[in-house]
Amino acid sequence: MGGRPGSDGLDGVHTHMTNSLNTPIEAIEHDLPIVIRRYALREGSGGDGLHRGGEGLVREYEFLSEAEVTVLAERRKMRPWGVGGGAPGATGEDILLRSGGAVERMPGKFRARVAPGDVLIVRTPGGGGWGRKGP
Repeated sequence: MGGRPGSDGLDGVHTHMTNSLNTPIEAIEHDLPIVIRRYALREGSGGDGLHRGGEGLVREYEFLSEAEVTVLAERRKMRPWGVGGGAPGATGEDILLRSGGAVERMPGKFRARVAPGDVLIVRTPGGGGWGRKGP
């Protein structure tokens, strides 16, 4: 079911995402002064196990005008747990690349002013694995 060989969990799933939908790129770019530079599965983010956890997502938003960004996210410090001996998935990450070259690692909940050319990278957590591998 997953996106890589041996993956059993669903890849790219948004669970309980009440404030951030999996909005199509075309809708975002049509309604907002934003270009989506990347939208892909976050390879290697799913936890290992007899049944590997699903991959998270990565999206890169480039801002074309000044704006204020608010992010309310979880699993930025604690990894999504594995079950029955499976390994946890990767934590999520939020990184703000400033047009002048500065790189800011952001917490799970933040508000920031952005300028044209700034890029927000959002990496969602991977799912935890299930079951112990091997003997």
